[in-house]
Parts: sequence; structure tokens; C-alpha cells
Amino acid sequence: MAARTMQAARCPTDELSLTNCAVVSEKDLQSGQHVTVKTTPNHKFVFTVKSHTTVVPGTIAFSLPQRKWAGLSIGQEVEVANYNFDKCKQCIGSMTVEIDFLQKKSTDSSAYDSDKMAAEFIQQFNNQGFSVTQQLVFSFCDKLFGLVIKDIEAMDSSILKGEMPTGKKQKIDVGLMVGNSQVVFEKAETSSLTLVGKAKTKEARQTIINPEWNFEKMGIGGLDREFSDIFRRAFASRVFPPDIVEQMGCKHVKGIMLFGPPGCGKTLMARQIGKMLNAREPKIVNGPEILNKYVGESEANIRKLFADAEDEQKRLGANSGLHIIIFDELDAICKQRGTGASSTGVHDTVVNQLLSKIDGVEQLNNILVIGMTNRPDLIDDALMRPGRFEVKMEIGLPDEKGRVQILTIHTNKMRGFGLLSGDVDIPELAAETKNYSGAELEGLVRAAQSTAMNCHIKATSTVEVDMERAEKLQVSRSDFMGSLNNDIKPAFGTNQEDYASYIMNGIIKWGDPVTSVLDDGELLVQQTKNSDRTPLVSVLLEGPPHSGKTALAAQIAEDSEFPFIKICSPDKMIGHSEISKCQAIKKVFDDAYKSQLSCVVVDDIERLLDYVPIGPRFSNLVLQALLVLLKKPPPKGRKLLIIGTTSRKDILQEMEMLDAFSTTIHIQNISTGEQLVDALELLGSFTEKERASIGHQLKGKRVWIGIKKLLMFIEMSLQMAQDYRVTKFLTLLRDEGSGRACYE
Repeated sequence: MAARTMQAARCPTDELSLTNCAVVSEKDLQSGQHVTVKTTPNHKFVFTVKSHTTVVPGTIAFSLPQRKWAGLSIGQEVEVANYNFDKCKQCIGSMTVEIDFLQKKSTDSSAYDSDKMAAEFIQQFNNQGFSVTQQLVFSFCDKLFGLVIKDIEAMDSSILKGEMPTGKKQKIDVGLMVGNSQVVFEKAETSSLTLVGKAKTKEARQTIINPEWNFEKMGIGGLDREFSDIFRRAFASRVFPPDIVEQMGCKHVKGIMLFGPPGCGKTLMARQIGKMLNAREPKIVNGPEILNKYVGESEANIRKLFADAEDEQKRLGANSGLHIIIFDELDAICKQRGTGASSTGVHDTVVNQLLSKIDGVEQLNNILVIGMTNRPDLIDDALMRPGRFEVKMEIGLPDEKGRVQILTIHTNKMRGFGLLSGDVDIPELAAETKNYSGAELEGLVRAAQSTAMNCHIKATSTVEVDMERAEKLQVSRSDFMGSLNNDIKPAFGTNQEDYASYIMNGIIKWGDPVTSVLDDGELLVQQTKNSDRTPLVSVLLEGPPHSGKTALAAQIAEDSEFPFIKICSPDKMIGHSEISKCQAIKKVFDDAYKSQLSCVVVDDIERLLDYVPIGPRFSNLVLQALLVLLKKPPPKGRKLLIIGTTSRKDILQEMEMLDAFSTTIHIQNISTGEQLVDALELLGSFTEKERASIGHQLKGKRVWIGIKKLLMFIEMSLQMAQDYRVTKFLTLLRDEGSGRACYE
């Protein structure tokens, strides 16, 4: 028909509005025709028409979405003309449609199948014209949806001719819907609609990983492997395209538990995870801050942490961004339920509240909760199961490669400004700092800086800085080495003062028995280092009192050069109850498990057990604890050497403790006059003439004396006048033992 003027009207029924057609009188146009509606000289829109008896001739009725799209008002005069589609160029190949609930109050959380939706759409609107930006209403599963046409691609004309497709894609503004057109639904940006199926777009995804993120920039060193494991478990599903994750039925990890020794980077790593992700600023909470003396306040504090995530999930559904909540010192609020002595049971209710928020009936899927603790054994078991804190990662002491990274990070700024001397060798420092945590390595750098700065301070009546020399300030290798030896000691390392007192007189190699013990000890050290089959090696040094067992154990431990050496001695547990003694012994072993190579000396075992022959009496609690710990293999990748000492092998045999040790080495007393003279010569206390006299007196006689007792006798004799020293020494030997002669 020729162009004619018609008057815009309101669509007579809701049912006709859903057809997406402009409705006309049967006298004006026939159903199925396509027309252009010119609203202004520069604006015209394509519609498919439907005739209906209720429409007044000379008018053309539009639904509300159509009037919004075309900018039409009721009663407006428009120019209407026929429109013919070019079937070779304007058939719709694929069309992208933005979809949302028509009314916000009718939203629901049901998943709508986009494949069924596309089939229904093509059936409802077959042979209709569509334009880019067009708005319409679509009814599906008794729900009304508002649609906006986002993009139209023409069908390949070669397909229409029955030829092989060329693969060319042509964008068009207006197209005709046909039976084999494809419709792809795209959820509106702010919509809470959930779509499933293949007929939906792969939404433009911004990677959740910040592209500028790197370990050194963020100040994390030595945790590459741990971070790689965390990423694999916790973030891989969030990086992958959502539709693939959905098709796999994969749920995101919602909780990570970081545990390990203090100062190894748990808090630092948790904070940097927030910076690494393109997510909101993480909420960081110290465990004790949650607790409140008023009933219900602690639980309310937990609810406040999750309020933003809950609100956003209700509004945006799967489109919600990631909310990160970090709990430092988690063990303060999440202790095992039922263990608290408090009458209020506040810890229990806090744990219950946290459980319900992470993985309860109304669980959230847009959260990542990171918990940190030094004491994972205190955490309630329910929090540690899959679905809650399911990724458990030990942040342990850094290895040598990690220590190089950490020291490099903390010296980068000095190096950049030329304040680090050229003689500072980071790999050398890393090799020297076995068992240092990240915090201790940072402390070492600070101590070296302080040492270097101290050299440029004038020590006068006032504190002044020598500015001339300060401008040439450089932190040198000697500053680091001085701090290493004097200032910073590793908490899980070797405290030399701890065992130096046991070998302050050195090891007196008075004969083959001593050399043999040290050789056997060296073999056990090498076995611990090199054997993968025996990560736990234990040896018992047994022998008479004063025979030097503790000194030999301390010497074997020192010669091992293991990064962790600890002596578990009764003198540090005086006055302890049985339970506190068990806990102290367990702590020594727990600390040892944190190091790659460890040596624990369990000294004077019968004293640790509170053994006395009267009765006899001993602590069964400590005995059972020791039996368990002596047999317990260290964690994978860790190796432990245990050296025990005892003067009562017979008692340990009765207690079935000997079987807990891998091997037993007997420590002998000095048993011949020749051995005693050799010991005197090594000690160098008597003159050669005096030693000859003592040797003559003891020649051919049997001697039985421990090296510690011998040292005591020598020192007592040396207090006498020169002429009486030998006589006094021999008298002491003869009288020792309350009737039991030291030599015969």
C-alpha cells in the first residue's frame, strides 16, 4: 500500500500485547504484513501487524514496550507504509536478546532453561520482523519477561541457496525471524535471573585475577608452592567460564584455612589474596574482636560480616561479586564446641552462627572466608569439613629458595638506592638462616640496618648523626653476620646456649669406646639425612651415671648441623604437673615437626618419668606420652633424629620403652688405668711427672669411673699444694663409692 497517515492507539488487550505485533483493523491491513512506522522525518520503525476487530479503522495500536521503544504517544499521527524483507539478506541467522523479569516483584530464584526458552520464542514470533534496540514482552512458564534486542546477524545466504556455508557473518539492524534462526539470551546486568542451558551468552567476563599482581610486588616470598595449591583449589572454578562450571555442576570453594608457625606469612598471604583478586576490599577481623559479653552480640557481629554478601546475592544472584572475609586468630572464636568452661556458651553459639552462614540452609555462594590460626587442633571439627574451610594449607618455614625470595624482597629498596654493599650475598645469607621464618628474616634485615646506622651516630653527651659519613651509609655483609650471630635467633632453630653448657669441657676421647659412640652417632645422623625409608631414627645412649651420656648426645646433635636442635631436659620442668609436663614434651616434638631436619635430645628419661626405686613410683602419664612420641613418624617431607639418655636401662626395659628406640648404644666408664692416664693427658691438668706417678700407681689395676666424676676429682686435687695433689687424687679415687672401690 502507499504510505498513509494513521493515529497511534493503546493495545486493546494484554494478550495482543504479548504478540509483539502492531494491531490494526481488518479494513486497513492483513495479519502477517510488515510495515514501517515513521514517527518523525528521521525516525522510522519496522513492525509486523496483526488485525483485530476491536481496533478502530485508521488507527494502529501499540503495546507499552513498543511505544517506549518508538517514542510514541497515544493519538500521535504516524506515517505507515508497507515493508518487504529481502529474504536473501535479511533473514535472521542469530539474534542476541537481553532478558530480565518484567516486574521486579515477580523475581524468583528458579533456573530457566534457555534452550526451551529459545524454542518457545521462535514458535511465538516466527515470521516476525525484529530491530536492534527493540523492546518487547515475552511470556514463558507463566512468567512475563522484558526483552531488548541487542544484536542481529543475517543468515548466510549460501545456506538459503542450499550451498555450503561461507562462514561470513553480517550484522544487520532489521531482520526476519525464520524457523531455523538462533536466539541467544543474555541476562541483564542487574538481573537476578538464573539461566541454564546452551542458548545463553558467554557473558563478558573480567578475570578475577588482577593482571598487575605478582609475588615480589605484593611482598610474598617463599610461598610459591602453597599459593599454587590454594589457587588450584579455591580460585580455578572462579576463573573458568561460568557456563562450563555450571555444566560440570561445580560449586565454588567458600573457605580456606591457613595454619602454621607464627611469622611465616599467613596474615600477609590472606591480605594479599584480596589485592590479587578483582574483588571488593576484604573485611579483616581479629577473632577476639567478635566476642562480646552481652548475650547475642557476638552472633550479631558474625551476621554483620555477611550482611553485604547476603544482600547482593538476593539482588544479583549469580552475578554477585566475590566478598572476602578474613578471620585472624580464628581459634579465639571457633574452639571445639562443648569444651568451654563459660556458663554462657558464647563460643559455641558463635561457631553455630558461622557454620550456618557459610554452609547452612540459606548458604551463600559469593563469599570466600579465609581463616588463620597457629593452633588448628583447637578449631571445631565441623568447620573443617568440605563445604566450609575445606582447603587446609600449612604455611610452614621457608626453604632456602624461599629465603632467597624473602631476603630479596626486604633488601630491594636498599639495593635500588645503592645502600646495600656489594659484598652482601643473598644466597649466602639464605644458606645461613635455616629455620628462619619470614618475620625473622625481615627482623634480620632490620637488625643489620640498625647496626649499619649505629656506626654513623656520634656517641657524645647528645645523640647526633655524623651527616658527612651518613651520606655514605651502606649495609654490609659484616652487619648481616653480626646480627645473625647476636641479634636474631630462629624460634624453631638451634639455641646454642641450650646445649653448650652440656659440652663446655669438650668431649674427652680417652679411648676407643668414646670414638666408637661418636662414629655410630654420625652414622645415625647420615641415615636421618639421606634415607627416605626411615624418616624417624631414634637412639638410646645408656650407661652408668657420670659417664658423659648427655655430653655425647649434645655433641652428636651439634655435629649433625640440623637446623632444629632441642634438648628436652627435666631441669626445665621442675615443679610441673604431669599434664603440663606432657604438654611441654609434646610442644618440643610439635616444634621439631615444623622443620625439614630436626634433632631432639630427651635427656635423663628416668627423671622425666619421676622414677624413684622406693615403691617403685613413676608417672604413667608421661611414660605413655613419651612412648607415643618416640614412635610417631614426622609429617611427610620432614625427618627427625631422637637421642635419649638414661642411667637405668633395666627400668626402661621393664616399662617396655627400649623397644620404642631404633637402637641402643652403651656408654662405658673409664675402666683401665691406661685409659685414665690418657684422659689426664688430654685434660692437661697434671704435670707429666704427676701423670707418670699416677700411671705407676694404677698400672695393671681395674678402674671404674665416669668422665664427669673424674673431672670433679681432678679439680678438687688441684686445689691442694703441689706435693699433695697426686696423693689427694688417688685417695679420692679409692674412697669414692661409699665402700665400692673405684679401682682394685
